[in-house]
Amino acid sequence: MALPLRGGCWPPLAVALLLLFLCLARASGETEPAGLGEPSAPERAVREALRAHGLPIGLLPRGAREFRIDGEGHFEVRLDGACSARFENEVRYEANVTGTLTYGQIGALSGVTAQELFLWFPVKGISVEDPSSGLIFFDVGVVRKQFPLSLFEIPPDCKVGPPPANLNEVREMVQAVEKSKSGKLRYHLDQDAAQRTATL
Repeated sequence: MALPLRGGCWPPLAVALLLLFLCLARASGETEPAGLGEPSAPERAVREALRAHGLPIGLLPRGAREFRIDGEGHFEVRLDGACSARFENEVRYEANVTGTLTYGQIGALSGVTAQELFLWFPVKGISVEDPSSGLIFFDVGVVRKQFPLSLFEIPPDCKVGPPPANLNEVREMVQAVEKSKSGKLRYHLDQDAAQRTATL
């Protein structure tokens, strides 16, 4: 039904209602980024938990089938299956991701690996130390990698596929480095990696 124009102008009540509608529509859009569609109940729970702990909702991908979190922040997310998502680097999610949420960080993380150059590293933790910096840090055991927070504003689509060929080998190397009491093992691992790179 069209509103009658009075002297070529909309009635003031119609203009006020239109403005109110636009403001409400905009405010309701602030809770979920545009283009995500309606998330499932587990996906909403994941996003709410991440937000409540000062973390961006895009750290975990879409496709959560189950989500549990206890009073101490220990959580478990079950995805549709193991999958990969692309940010600045490729990130691999196992079908089961676990960790501990505290404000501004995820610790004791398992089920997430990140690619750096041609190698895959297990992500041990994720932290936002200063939200105003616009940076988020991924701890891969050997180093900490920083990324712009803006990369993780929207939960990524996750593509199902086989795990990377060298994933288990890299996990073993990282565990060995963490257990070493001297830099001697790091030196040998660096030498082995250099030899492998030279043969590629």
